[in-house]
Amino acid sequence: MPPVVAIDFLPESALRYGPGWAVVAVDVIRATTTAVTAATLGRRCFPVPSIEAALPVAAVLDRPVLCGELGGNMPYGFEITNSPVAVSALDPSDRPLILLSSSGTQLIHNAAGADAVYAGCLRNFTALIRYLATRHERVAVIGAGTRGEFREEDQRCCALIAEGLGEHGFALADELTAQTLRRWRGAPVDGWQESRSVEYLRRSGQLHDLDFILAHLDDVGSVHEIAEGEVVAAGAGDERQRPRRPIRMPWLNDAARSRGVQE
Repeated sequence: MPPVVAIDFLPESALRYGPGWAVVAVDVIRATTTAVTAATLGRRCFPVPSIEAALPVAAVLDRPVLCGELGGNMPYGFEITNSPVAVSALDPSDRPLILLSSSGTQLIHNAAGADAVYAGCLRNFTALIRYLATRHERVAVIGAGTRGEFREEDQRCCALIAEGLGEHGFALADELTAQTLRRWRGAPVDGWQESRSVEYLRRSGQLHDLDFILAHLDDVGSVHEIAEGEVVAAGAGDERQRPRRPIRMPWLNDAARSRGVQE
């Protein structure tokens, strides 16, 4: 049997992909772009599914930066919104980042039962293709979605990764995967700029994040996975640059248990 790649969307869809699958979480605007940007800058990053989940993580970290949004609004007590530009503008320091978003971090949380979970965005799609092609037999590339919609920027990123895996011999899992590839075949990498997410950035005065994304297309050669609740260099193992104390995140175990009974 050839390896298989599936495209899906919305946080709850991750519950379909348990043991035997690798999940690539995609939220171009903006959670996975923010997470990859933080990790690329060397800042520890902890995606969390809710404000309630953020609090115990913050309690054991040293002066963490609370970064995020819910429904487009920055929660009370947070320092910066979910934004790659805001993360890039932080003063260089060892302060870790706790990242919360409406859809992207919930997607990461729901994927906890998979064999591996990766942060995917338009900064690292080529690196992801090369890495996944030699390490996994079943890959689900999942767009976070917003308000029940598979947003165009996430479709484009998912299609790029699935198409690249197809060139490595991966079969397409279903009609949604094939349909998404047909829609975006031959389209430019940045051919999604009329999406509703971009319109939101325009209305809210945050087009600087769009500019950042467009200026950093496929510029990251490393791959980042979510391990023990932290965004880390994939395959780093014991070769991480500095010792890191794992953070206890009990909701990860709950998610994995709920996923273990699913196909």
